[in-house]
Amino acid sequence: MRRSFLKSNAFCYAICALILLLAVSDLAGCGGSSAKDQPPNQTPTITYISPNTAVAGDAAFTITINGTNFVAASVVNFGGSAPVTTFVNSTQLTAAIPAVSIASTGTMAVTVTNPAPAGGTSNARNFTITSAVNAVPTINSIYPSCAPAGSLDSLGGGLTVGGQNFVASSVVRWNGTDLPTTLYPNSDGGILTAQISASDIAAAGTATVTVFNPGAGGGSSNSLTFTITTGAVDPQAIAVDPAGKFAYVASEGCNGGTGGNVSMYTINPTTGVLAAIGPPVSTNDVATDSVTIDPFGKFAYVANEGLYATDGSVSSYSIDPTTGALTSTSGGISGNSPEFCCFTAVAVHPSDKFAYVANGDSTPRSVSMYTINGANGALTYFGTIAAEGFPTSVVVDPSGQFVYVAAETDSGTPGPGSVSMYAINATTGALTSLGTIATGTMIAESSSNSIVVDPSGAFAYVTNSGSNNVSMYSINATTGVLTSGGLIDAGTTPLSVAVDPTGKFAYVTNNGSNDVSMYTINGTTGALTPVGTIATEQSPTSIAIHPSGKFAYVTNSASNSVSMYSIDGATGTLTLIGTIGT
Repeated sequence: MRRSFLKSNAFCYAICALILLLAVSDLAGCGGSSAKDQPPNQTPTITYISPNTAVAGDAAFTITINGTNFVAASVVNFGGSAPVTTFVNSTQLTAAIPAVSIASTGTMAVTVTNPAPAGGTSNARNFTITSAVNAVPTINSIYPSCAPAGSLDSLGGGLTVGGQNFVASSVVRWNGTDLPTTLYPNSDGGILTAQISASDIAAAGTATVTVFNPGAGGGSSNSLTFTITTGAVDPQAIAVDPAGKFAYVASEGCNGGTGGNVSMYTINPTTGVLAAIGPPVSTNDVATDSVTIDPFGKFAYVANEGLYATDGSVSSYSIDPTTGALTSTSGGISGNSPEFCCFTAVAVHPSDKFAYVANGDSTPRSVSMYTINGANGALTYFGTIAAEGFPTSVVVDPSGQFVYVAAETDSGTPGPGSVSMYAINATTGALTSLGTIATGTMIAESSSNSIVVDPSGAFAYVTNSGSNNVSMYSINATTGVLTSGGLIDAGTTPLSVAVDPTGKFAYVTNNGSNDVSMYTINGTTGALTPVGTIATEQSPTSIAIHPSGKFAYVTNSASNSVSMYSIDGATGTLTLIGTIGT
């Protein structure tokens, strides 16, 4: 019995153990699968990568890997490094490649690794890092193309080089020496600016400007010549301060106006001789036309027409009362307005409260009006008024009641020039039109270039370069309206007119005949009577009379000089003292 009982119990124990084992197995199945039961990752493959090449030294970029069997944990390997990988889907990954990974030339193997279980590393695709292949650059232009020796501020914005095939690594070379260079890209390959040091333009001479592209296929461009002049080039206008201590000459610069300058001089009160005050200062614009000194001798204003896409400006300077040196201020104006641009001349009211600027290419043609800050000379715009023709010169009469603007005819338009007349509001400075009056004669494109009012405010004179004469006018002291007094012959292409402080003599520069016409003035009628001519240097453009009435100064644009003359107080005849460069 006992043996039978034991056998029976052993059998029961075996059955129970089997049941327990099956139960545990079932529970494990209900609770999830074990790691060894997960499906294994497949080995990835790469079909192509994009991009598959870069230039050594390029910036960081993103590479796209296309293939199969990618998973969320896939990792890109780029030449032995593991960049940050982004899973897009099972057939695409992206990876962020840092700039350091393509700093040098070579070939990088690109693979993808899938982790365990199974997984593995894909086939490799090559990524090629090449050296830069640069075309040989070409230079079309340099701006400016000249600067006065020692006048580094004439290159305030640096040397600008225009051309083709410029790249980020292009370098401007000055006589073969690399300059700090910046690329501003455009469709032609860009514009380069380069910084020139004071030593580069310390002495007169020339410099060879080239551009060099490094790397395969690169090389040196053609060359252009930069001229370092002894002074400013192409002087257009001269002004003497009210005290007669200083003179200032505005010049256009090389090649028809590439970088305006103002030359500064002291005046010997006994001899009238000019002496330069350091190198010229920059106008920071082009096509510089005129220079004006305020009635108190504190500020100078220079009108710049601008060229190409620029709208011109009025450059503003403070005057050192001891040395006469000019310091550029922020008080000037820019033509960035549809109402006015392309400034040709500035006139300051005798009170020094208002300024009036002739706008040669505004729409419509106009005179813009400004208040003047007495402390810093800053100009604040408060309106414009229409003017006829192409305004070239503006003047305020000595009483401060009237403004007159001389104008050429528009290009290609036959007919005389004109003078627009205005009354001044004594409180606000605002102008009111008084109408216009013709100048010169009825010929093609007659040009009225300069206007002056005599010290008494009774007469006005206008040069007419197209008809080679001077228009004479009397001024109604009450209304300001001009009445024609006829014409008087001048030399060839008269440009500028001035009257001496006594109101007895008038002088006209003749650009075409290289001389100055001299006249006496009838104190009753204002009529001019010729008393002869005196030679200048080449292409005189402007004349100014010293406040003492003893001296006259003429700018010669083709000779880059100023002719200095003494004035005979009895006859008004000029006698040459000498010349000085600008």
